[in-house]
Amino acid sequence: MFIECLKSKIAYATVTETELFYEGSITIDEDLLDEAGIIPGEKVEVLNINNGNRFTTYAIAGKRASGQVCLNGPAARMGIVGDQVIVLSYAILSPEEAKEFKARIVRLQDGNKIKN
Repeated sequence: MFIECLKSKIAYATVTETELFYEGSITIDEDLLDEAGIIPGEKVEVLNINNGNRFTTYAIAGKRASGQVCLNGPAARMGIVGDQVIVLSYAILSPEEAKEFKARIVRLQDGNKIKN
């Protein structure tokens, strides 16, 4: 038996842009993806703190050190610039692995800078 566990979290990211006429996804500053251990193309769940929307999409790498967090395609209808979101990714682990596994949590501050 395997269980799905939190692998990575980017907390309190601020949406910097939306791009409705795009195929879909969320674009995130590549530095933030690296820090969280999320790879481009990976399935992510996005939770919008401002309006309660939750949706699943995939991550696209944005420009490094830009602070970019862009909701693309249909996801652009799920939030507006200035909303705060939490981005989650998961891993499938055995119960034994899950007991030892530690999720990577990245907390952000103004400008989508990593909080120390």
